[in-house]
Amino acid sequence: MAEPGVFLIHGLGGTQYDLGSMHKRLKNAGFVTHALTLPGHGTRPEDLSGVKMEAWLEAARAKYREIVGQHEVLHVMGMCMGALLALEVAKLERHAKGRLVALAPPVYIDGWATPWYRGLRPLLYRIPGLPERMKVAEEEPYGIKNEQLRAIVKAKFERGENFHYGWVPLACIREVDRLRAAAMRGLDQIACPTLVVHAREDELTSLRSAHFLVERIGSGKRAGQARMVVLEDSYHMVCVDNDREIVGKHVLEFFNANAAGGFGMNRVDPVMAPAEMAELLASARRVLEQGDFAGLYCLGIPDFAWLQPGRNRGSGAFSGSKGLRRLRKWTDEGASFSAFGAAVINAGMAVQPATLLHRGLASPGVLAVQMRKGKLLEARWFPDDLDAEDSHFGGEPLPDGPSEQEKAFEAAAALSRTLRKAPDNAILLAMYALYKQGSQGDAAGERPGIMDMVGRAKHDAWAARRGMSREQAMTDYVALVNRLKDGESQEA
Repeated sequence: MAEPGVFLIHGLGGTQYDLGSMHKRLKNAGFVTHALTLPGHGTRPEDLSGVKMEAWLEAARAKYREIVGQHEVLHVMGMCMGALLALEVAKLERHAKGRLVALAPPVYIDGWATPWYRGLRPLLYRIPGLPERMKVAEEEPYGIKNEQLRAIVKAKFERGENFHYGWVPLACIREVDRLRAAAMRGLDQIACPTLVVHAREDELTSLRSAHFLVERIGSGKRAGQARMVVLEDSYHMVCVDNDREIVGKHVLEFFNANAAGGFGMNRVDPVMAPAEMAELLASARRVLEQGDFAGLYCLGIPDFAWLQPGRNRGSGAFSGSKGLRRLRKWTDEGASFSAFGAAVINAGMAVQPATLLHRGLASPGVLAVQMRKGKLLEARWFPDDLDAEDSHFGGEPLPDGPSEQEKAFEAAAALSRTLRKAPDNAILLAMYALYKQGSQGDAAGERPGIMDMVGRAKHDAWAARRGMSREQAMTDYVALVNRLKDGESQEA
C-alpha cells in the first residue's frame, strides 16, 4: 500500500494498546499502524514465568516479516522493553525500509527509584525455583510524573483492572536482562536512522542509556544517523506523561510527517488536485446514496474511520475492517444519505450538506470528509438535530475497543505462544485456520501453487472454514488453545 506503516511494540507487562494516543496520532498523520501482544502478555502475570526472551523476539520478527511487504515505507517503534525488541528487530531483519524509534530504552537499570539490591538479581536467578515464585510488583510512581494521571493508574491497580500487569515474576526480569544484553551487542549494525527519546528524570533508567545508544548506533556505517531527544518533565512512561505532546511532535517530524496532522488538523496534499478530490468525493456520494458502507471503506485507507455522533446504538468511531463490521449492525437496517448539496473542497477536506435517511427519519446535516493521496482518511457526520437522531435510533452506543470475546481471542493467541511443545501438524493447521477465520473472515486470494505445499495446506485449512461466523471461529480457537494449555499443565 502507498500509505507508510509504523510497527509499534509494547513494553513489559502491557499489551498492544499500551502506546495510547500514539496510534491515533500516527493514523491522523496518514500512517497505518501495526501492533502485537507479546507472548505471556494480555492474560495473567503467571503466564510470563515460562516465556523466554526468544519467544518475544520471534513474535516481533514474525509480525515484522508479515507487514514489511505491505508498505513502501515501514517504521519501527518500541517503548521500554519494546524499544529493546525494536533494536533487535532492526538488527536481525536488517531493517532499511524506514526509521527506528526507541522510547525510554532500559539499557541501564540505574534510575533514582530502582531498588538498591538491583545488582543482586543475577544471584537470585541461580536459586532453584525462586525466579518463578518471586513477584516483582509495580509500585509508585508507576513511571508517571503527572500526579493526577498517577492517581488514576493507582486506582486502576487497586480495583484490579487488567489494563497492565500489577506484578511480574522475577524469571521475567531475567529474560529482560538477557534481551538487554543481546540488544547492547552489535548496535553499529543498525543501518536505519534512529531516534532515541528519554526523560531526564526517568526513575527506571538514567540518561546514560540514551547516550550509549546514540553513540554506538552513530558509530556504524552511517555516522550521525542516531539522535536523541531529552524530556524535562516526565518519568519513564513518556507516551502518557507530561511531555507526551513533545514525544508525538518529535516522532512525527522524525517520520517526515506534518506534526499538525497528528492532531487531525487539515493537511495540504499536493498529490491530489482539486479535480481528483472532487472525483473521489463523487464516488463517496454514490456509495452513500446506495447505503453501501462497505463500498465507502473500499475508497479509504485500511484504517478509514466513520464517525457517527450521538448517544444511540448507531453512534461511535468505526475504524478499519473491524469498525465496518460493527457499523454494519446499524447500516444493514437500510441507512443511506441523499439530498447532497454543493461541496466546499480545500486542503484535503470536503464539506457538504446531506440528509441521513433511515426508516422514516430524514435528518439533515453536514458531512465532512478528509482525503489524502487518492484515499479517504475519515468521514464525520454532523446532524443539525442530534437529539432527533438519538430519539429515533435509541439504545446505547456500541462499546468502543475490543469486545470481551475479541479480548479472549487475542489472549488465546498470546497464550498459544507459551506452549512448551509444538502441537502436531493437524492441530497447527486447525489453529491457523480458526485464527484466520476469526480475525479476517472467509479465506481470500488464490490458492498457492503445488510447489508451495505449506502455503497450500494452510490456505486449504482456512478455506474449509468458509461460511463459519467470526464469532464461532473465535470461540473454537479459544477452546482449542485452552485445551492444549490445560493438557500441558496436567502433564507437568
